[in-house]
Amino acid sequence: MKHYIGIAGTNSRHSTNRQLLQYIRQHFEDLATVELVELDDLPLFYKTTDRSVPAEATALAAKIEAADGVIIATPEYDHATPAVLSSALAWLSYHIHPFAGKPVLITGASYGALGTSRAQAQLRQILESPELDARIMPSAEFMVGHSLQAFDEQGNLEDSTLTKQLDGLMRDFGIFVDLNAQLTNSLAAAKPEWHETAETEA
Repeated sequence: MKHYIGIAGTNSRHSTNRQLLQYIRQHFEDLATVELVELDDLPLFYKTTDRSVPAEATALAAKIEAADGVIIATPEYDHATPAVLSSALAWLSYHIHPFAGKPVLITGASYGALGTSRAQAQLRQILESPELDARIMPSAEFMVGHSLQAFDEQGNLEDSTLTKQLDGLMRDFGIFVDLNAQLTNSLAAAKPEWHETAETEA
């Protein structure tokens, strides 16, 4: 069975994005285990003088490296990803590269009608940058709008159309993970380049 890391891009205790990941973990337990991780303990990103990375970031990086894939649920603040998520990704690309070649599925929930379309687009750009080099699930956007009303008391999605869409998306993500495992040549070629960058960056 596949093992995924679920990241809610928020430090809110009552986020509907965390609720979405909890639903995914429970509803698709026959397809994969989903381990939810929090970003609360990560400090805001800053360039350390000795190029060190906080233990909280290296621990999260180890989980990501060991997983078959990552599912990120991002809120949208001012048409962008939250600062806490951007900061976490900065640590996870600072002389460490856990996302390199890692399959990622982007999702999001928002109080408004538009879901998190702009934040998801920005997050895709960040994750596809050379410093992170993640493999994003193509042609896949899953957005829960009006998220405060989207879940019932048991934490299930109320909208059957959304449920059906997510079901297909999760099954396709499993296929994408399997296919991605065969794409190793570009990743192997990039490793010396990362090492050189870590040695020479000011």
